[in-house]
Amino acid sequence: MNLSYLKSRVIEKAAAYSLSRDAKAIRSERLTYLSARKLRRLERALARVVRGNVPGDIVEFGVALGGSAVLLAKRTSPQRRFYGLDVFSMIPEPTSEKDDATSKERYRTIAAGKSEGIGGDTYYGYRTDLYEHVSQQLKRHGTPVDGQRVHLVRGLFENTWPTLNITSIAFAHIDCDWYDPVRFCLRAVAEKLSPNGMVVIDDYHDYKGCRQAVDEFLGANPEYAMLPGSNPILYLRQGER
Repeated sequence: MNLSYLKSRVIEKAAAYSLSRDAKAIRSERLTYLSARKLRRLERALARVVRGNVPGDIVEFGVALGGSAVLLAKRTSPQRRFYGLDVFSMIPEPTSEKDDATSKERYRTIAAGKSEGIGGDTYYGYRTDLYEHVSQQLKRHGTPVDGQRVHLVRGLFENTWPTLNITSIAFAHIDCDWYDPVRFCLRAVAEKLSPNGMVVIDDYHDYKGCRQAVDEFLGANPEYAMLPGSNPILYLRQGER
């Protein structure tokens, strides 16, 4: 058996063991596509932001089945809201020339109705009740969509983002695969990210368009640095802004 594969499995098992009870629950309930390693990094980054009392809201671009939204929404407070943005239907097509063949083949599989869900479930993009399903999961985990502390926003990011009353962001999770939406989200978040805020990127190692959007952003914004890893974390360099 390949040694790198064995090493990866050991790391993944160790990460799964160290997850919070909530993270373990959403994995067992098949509410997230994130690996244990990605979930652990997401939780640790979010905990650092909360401990540091970084001002601003928590935003997720790309909610899918709502697993990571549950984790993020649990860290709201009277001063900190959660916004989950998604089309809550079939993922839009990658249309940029900067999206690679892997991305476009993945979309063709989804569009053809051939994508498989977690553990044999229906693929989330084929559900007609996805918004209601995610709302139900949030309620079941103690963070109901109340329009005050917890918000779900349905539609394309470029249409819904300008309508939201968000003045500052403490933490953002960008999980939207392709070049154009990742590029849009990075620019939108950068305008409102608080000092010591963090941005977690899910698909950096999975899709070339996502990686290029992030690399271009970092090149154009040298005040930001990146912590590498399975889901890289962007943050403002010390003393910036």
